[in-house]
Amino acid sequence: MSAIDLLVTSGNGPVECRIAVSALLRILEDEGKQQGCSLHVNLGPMPDHHGAKSAIVTIEGDAAERIATGYCGTIRFTFKSAVRPGHKRQNWYVAVRRIDLPPKGNAVTINPADLQFETLRAGGPGGQHQNTTDSAVRVLHRPSGLVVTARDERSQHRNKALAIRRLQAMLQDIEAEKQEAAKAGRFIANRTIERGNEVKAFRL
Repeated sequence: MSAIDLLVTSGNGPVECRIAVSALLRILEDEGKQQGCSLHVNLGPMPDHHGAKSAIVTIEGDAAERIATGYCGTIRFTFKSAVRPGHKRQNWYVAVRRIDLPPKGNAVTINPADLQFETLRAGGPGGQHQNTTDSAVRVLHRPSGLVVTARDERSQHRNKALAIRRLQAMLQDIEAEKQEAAKAGRFIANRTIERGNEVKAFRL
């Protein structure tokens, strides 16, 4: 059973959009449980108490495709800002899109010395397919502070390779945002958030 990786991002939005990202991650986790799917969240760099600007959500299960299809696009959250109580704006937007893991020969180069690995017990949606061995792998990329976990495979070796590829995908996305910001003065993820054309809307 293959996993689906989604990027959830606030783009270059204000802190309220980070709050919306955190809310969406909770909604996705709840829906995943209801649909019998296994979800794992890898937060983007430097999250604070309001949450992260972005995250990679890995969904595995029979309903993974249906969940991913339903959330890809722009998500609107409506709530009064607790950070800026006098602020008139109440609509905040985040974007969700699929992440294709980079091919092995076309990925950013990572110095192995920058990585710290940890094994942990894997767990799937449950039942007879539950993986109870210490085959899951968590990897820390010291320079960026990114932490990525892979538990999809039953082999620790394969999970290690998958964790590195997910880390490469996150680093490539960060690098693409930096390059676009240098050229156009804005983040590429922010450009993809189409306000007024949302696929879902929530009120907090």
